[in-house]
Amino acid sequence: MTTVTVSPKYQVVIPKEIRQKLKLKPGQKLQIIQLGDRIEFILLKNIKEVRGFLKGINTEIEREGDRI
Repeated sequence: MTTVTVSPKYQVVIPKEIRQKLKLKPGQKLQIIQLGDRIEFILLKNIKEVRGFLKGINTEIEREGDRI
């Protein structure tokens, strides 16, 4: 587990190993969510980057009789 320190300006540095694994680049946006006593950062991706990520997904689902 990696520990970071909050600066006097309330800033934190994302550790290099995490930046590399997530392929973070300067200027990318992160959404911050508070869940109880924790903080979660969610990487927001550009719509162009996620194009095609559902390619090959199984769309064969059983529908209820009143939905056909």
